[in-house]
This record gives sequence, structure tokens and C-alpha cells, in this order.
Amino acid sequence: MARKLTLDFLKTEAASGSALALAAIAAVLVANSPWSADYFTWLKSYHVLQIGPIRLEETISDWIKEGLMAIFFLVVGLEIKYEIVRGELSDPRKLATPVLAALGGMAGPAAVYLLLSATMGAPHAGWPIPLATDIAFALAIFGFVGKGLPSSLRVFLLTLAIVDDLGAIALIAVLFSEGANWTPLFWALGALAVGAVAAHRIRIPAPFWVLGFALVWYLTVLSGLSTSLTAVAFAMIVPIKGRAEDRQSPLKEAMHDLHPWNAFLVLPLFAFAKAGVSFAGLSMDQAFAPLVIAIALGLFFGKQIGVMGAAWLASALKIGARPTGASWLQVYGVSLLCGVGFTMSLFIGVLAFPGAVDSPEQVEVKLGVIGGSILSAIAAALVLGFAGRRRQTDPVALQPEVEPLGPKSGQKLT
Repeated sequence: MARKLTLDFLKTEAASGSALALAAIAAVLVANSPWSADYFTWLKSYHVLQIGPIRLEETISDWIKEGLMAIFFLVVGLEIKYEIVRGELSDPRKLATPVLAALGGMAGPAAVYLLLSATMGAPHAGWPIPLATDIAFALAIFGFVGKGLPSSLRVFLLTLAIVDDLGAIALIAVLFSEGANWTPLFWALGALAVGAVAAHRIRIPAPFWVLGFALVWYLTVLSGLSTSLTAVAFAMIVPIKGRAEDRQSPLKEAMHDLHPWNAFLVLPLFAFAKAGVSFAGLSMDQAFAPLVIAIALGLFFGKQIGVMGAAWLASALKIGARPTGASWLQVYGVSLLCGVGFTMSLFIGVLAFPGAVDSPEQVEVKLGVIGGSILSAIAAALVLGFAGRRRQTDPVALQPEVEPLGPKSGQKLT
């Protein structure tokens, strides 16, 4: 069951990569078309949501960032919980290598960015931008070039990306949630506590889960905090086990229902809103500005150095192990793939440099993220494609992986 759910996740997220790519391309085309002014005006236009006494007024850009992206983080939180309880993350031996690789994949880009910040003068506030990995794009590229590669690499990439996203969410909460209004925040925490207790005592129908999430989201917006953290916190209270009378898992039901919306609406709409870069009046100085270079090289060099270095170190120290049936060349290809930081990096860029979507900082953030992600995607596709063809022509690699006959090390015969 765990394997089936993981494969379903991979298929859905991989398929959404095409929608993401089309949305990003459309954003760039529109931003450089005669409709460019209308595009940016639409993103900055204010819209009101009012239900009785409840009233919120935000720009389209903010509705997407704090509203729809909360659904994305809810889905990520559900995946994290499932993997911890039932999936790959439930086995410490399988968990160690991707977790350490994810930590290395955050430390490497931060180090590269801060080094370039000190030498080139890139804004210090941008260092968290190249730390994230885009799950959907990474899995989509892996799906295109991963034929002939061991399935363990897919699980390794998924686990690494989930832990990476968890770290990015924690950074968002710590770095970009200042000036909180504590009263609605305490109410939100109270609602989460009540929901957690109720979920273990009674069967909560799906509409009440929707209302509960909406309440926690609304209180978080009032508190001034990023909705990402409370979305993940809400996912943690969703039960993974169904009641005896229906045997339906609320968590799996929510994942099944939300994945298509998240993959084919939320993320593509976010890409369309955030990837629009106008090249009108763009000078070479801005195209190669310190912020652009620091983000791009942080994603391209920092990610591969951090992920590959941490994975190799975990194996050398016997803390973890290489994915089953995978070569170090294939692991290196995955480490390159982790440099595709599109959605999450753009999201962090919006938080790190708040302002208009067409401000100079936002333009440079987009150029850096897009440039670094494209470099990483091309390099990863070449390495993984070569590694896949090499494995297919290797007779040893084509042999099925079987458990050795006889007792395992340290196991006595009975």
C-alpha cells in the first residue's frame, strides 16, 4: 500500500511538471507581449473576500501566495506525515541518507550564496532563496530521463525533496513571520489542539475538515504569519487511520482529493503569477547582477555539492547507505536535479524581497531562479540519461535484485 501511494504521488507530481512548465512559459510570453501591462496590473489588483463579518482584502499576487499556496503546503504536510508513519521515512536506515543529503542540500547553496554575497555584494537577505527543491519539476524531469534507473532513486529523490521542503517551511516560519499578532495566533493553535483531540475521539466528516482548515488559515492570516507552517501543522492532525466502521483513511482521502487540484491548478497558477519576467529595458548589468549570479550558482553548484557530499559522507561513515541498486553517478544526477528550485525558491524570493512583482529585486530573483533551475535541469538530464543508458547495457546492473540465501549478518541458524 505504501509503495502504491508513493507511486501515485510520483505519477501525479511528475505529470504536473508539464503544466508547471507551460504556465511558466506562458508567464514569460505574456510579460513580454502587448498584454504585459494588463498582466502586472492584474497581479497587483485588490480583491475582497467577504463572508458575513469576515472580510479580507488582498492583491491577486498575495491571494495566490498566502491563499492557494497554503493548499500546496497542506499537501506537502500530508505527504510528510504519511512518509513518517507508513512510508520511507518510517525506517531510520532508509531515512538517514536522504535526510543528511537534504541538510547538505540546504547548507551548500547557503554557503555558495553567502560567499558570493561577500565577494560580489549580493543582498544578504537572499541567502534562503536557493535552498529549496521543486518536487514537481524535479520528478517530472526524472520521469522524462529516468527510464532504466532503479526505482530506489525515485524514492530517494522524493524523500530528500520532502525533507528539503520541511526545512524550507521551517526557514519561512523563522525568517519571514515577524511582527505577529499573537491573539489570533493563539486562537489558531487552540483550534489545532481541539481538532487533534477530536480527530482521535470521533469521526470528523470531510466538510468539517475543510471548515477547520479555513478557520486556521484565516486566523493565521490575521496573525501576520506565513500560512505555510500552520498548513503543515494542520496536516499533522489529520488521522492516518480510519474508524473501524468505515476503514477509510482521512489522510489518504485528503491526499487523493487534493493532489490533482494542487498539481494542475495551484502550482501552475503560482508559476504563472511569479515567473513572468519582462525583458523590456533589461540591461546586461541587471541580467548579470550579483543577486542573479548568487542565486543561480547557489542552486547549480551549491545543491550538487551539498547533496552529493552529504550522501557520500553518510555512506562513508556507515550512517546511511546508497539507494539500492544505484551507482554514485546516478546519485550525482539526482543531486544535480535538486538544483531545480523553481516554485519554492520563487516563493521564498517573494518573502525575502517583498514588493511589487515587477520590482528590480523580484526581476533579479526570477532571473536567478530560472537560470539556476535550467542549468541544473539540463545537467541532471544529461547525467541521468547517460547513467540510465549505461545501466541498460551493463549485464550486472540488469540482474534482478534478490535477497541473499542464508542468514543475514549476525543472525543465527535455527
